[in-house]
Amino acid sequence: MATATPAVDQAAFYEWLLRMGDNTLILGHCVSEWCGHSPVLEEDIALANTALDLIGQTQFWLGLAGEVESKGRTADNLAYLRDAAAFRNVLLVERPNGDFGKTLMRQFLFDAYHLEMLRALVSSRDPRVAEIAGKALKEVSYHFERSADLVIRLGDGTEESHRRMQKALDDLWPYTAEMFLDDSADEAVAEAGIAPLPSSLKAAWDKSVADVLAEATLVLPEGTYQHKGGKRGVHTEHLGYILADMQFLQRAYPNSVW
Repeated sequence: MATATPAVDQAAFYEWLLRMGDNTLILGHCVSEWCGHSPVLEEDIALANTALDLIGQTQFWLGLAGEVESKGRTADNLAYLRDAAAFRNVLLVERPNGDFGKTLMRQFLFDAYHLEMLRALVSSRDPRVAEIAGKALKEVSYHFERSADLVIRLGDGTEESHRRMQKALDDLWPYTAEMFLDDSADEAVAEAGIAPLPSSLKAAWDKSVADVLAEATLVLPEGTYQHKGGKRGVHTEHLGYILADMQFLQRAYPNSVW
């Protein structure tokens, strides 16, 4: 592991850290909405634990983002006191939960990307990034194993479960391309040896996703898609609902502690 922080444009590094933290924050909150509502108790506990893992990772990513920004903002400030337009998560993670199958498909498609990103980040030239990635990788390896297994079981299950999983895949597929778009912030951190270009992860993602979907007897949607907003395009309306729920206490009772 590197022992010195590499030279990098701080604005680009801050932007990249927000992306990492916002992805886990928004997905973690969405997954947490299943607590007490899952089909069976085992899944209720598993989803709650996944949400806790993701929120824990958010604490590290946004905490580091606050340090890099150097304006005195903490992870809590960044999570609870930014408006929707300031969030940098990919659109996939803010898609509505839908039914259980759609939640699992969203999780699987992101897990496959998240796993490849963290595998690369453990070799980051920034020791802080490498340390966070090392901790998160253990959790996300399990997330991927679990979501892939459930996609296979439901995709290759009953006629009804297969239909729902195929519909979820068809609905969510257009949002996956955004994860692999590169921009100037990605290029800056890649040049500094901090993180890989997202586009470099796509081949591995394609293979892992295709292997699981084939075993699940699900059909990959034809063609390639890219959300018209491009990388970190205009957020969907649903993000506003997520933030209204997630940020209510902090905005209603600023700086409260208990």
